[in-house]
Amino acid sequence: MDFFVQLLVNGLSVGFLYGISAMGFVMIFKSSSVLNFAHGELLAIGAYIFLVLATEAHLPIYGAFILTMLACFSLGFIVEKLFLRPLIGEPLIFVIMLTVGLAAMFKGLILLIWGGNLHTFPDFLPEWLTLTWGGATVQPVYTLALVAGVTFLALFGLFFKFSSQGIYMRSVADNQRAALSLGVNVKNVFALSWAIAALVAGLSGIILGIINGVNVHDLSAIGLKVFPVVILGGLDSIGGAIVGGLIIGLLETLTGGYISPSLRDVVPYIVLVVILMLKPYGLFGQVEIERV
Repeated sequence: MDFFVQLLVNGLSVGFLYGISAMGFVMIFKSSSVLNFAHGELLAIGAYIFLVLATEAHLPIYGAFILTMLACFSLGFIVEKLFLRPLIGEPLIFVIMLTVGLAAMFKGLILLIWGGNLHTFPDFLPEWLTLTWGGATVQPVYTLALVAGVTFLALFGLFFKFSSQGIYMRSVADNQRAALSLGVNVKNVFALSWAIAALVAGLSGIILGIINGVNVHDLSAIGLKVFPVVILGGLDSIGGAIVGGLIIGLLETLTGGYISPSLRDVVPYIVLVVILMLKPYGLFGQVEIERV
């Protein structure tokens, strides 16, 4: 029972990270119908920026984290402004292939600067973050992931519900043309969507880097798990991204704990195939019926 509780908390912690990261992916898709194949590389960039600030610049951890979040947020704006905005009005396949090119470019730059070796963060997490429940012990990094996931989820919930920019983003996601006719600056919404997506990807990259170490190949592969998460929850459902992330995180952890660690990375893609066969729009996706 204690082992199950430990796996449960670990799975929920990682699942929240997957869900928060997938939420940024869904925001881009809902606002602009773009599938961002560079999501894993954005995740890796956040981890490497934090690594440099914490280990080479020797900044305090809180300061390094805040600067990393600001850098990732700014990077999202820059990517949208320089690369995505000139393609507005072009066929969607052009934009999607651009994100594939961005993924290759970002990964190449990371390999050029930091190489492909595994890097680790210094041990900075306090011991009081260790949770003990009966005989189960939860490591501080999983507690941090759980707290960060819940905190960011609450902040984004308040942002979308009460802030003007959040309401604009919801309106563009629901009906882009109607929002444009009402005076909403759709281009700014696109830019903000990319900025938030890069921010949450950076957050996930930092915590996953603490768990597994910082390696561009591993972090890029973790970014691909966004696809099973969003397909499971529904490609156009922000709430579904959170639920999908929790389910995938739990399935991964329980599979690694009870069956085989080598199978845990396969589980998300098995779920992806099953969902596409049985429920193509996901658990909470909007079903579209077209008359032909």
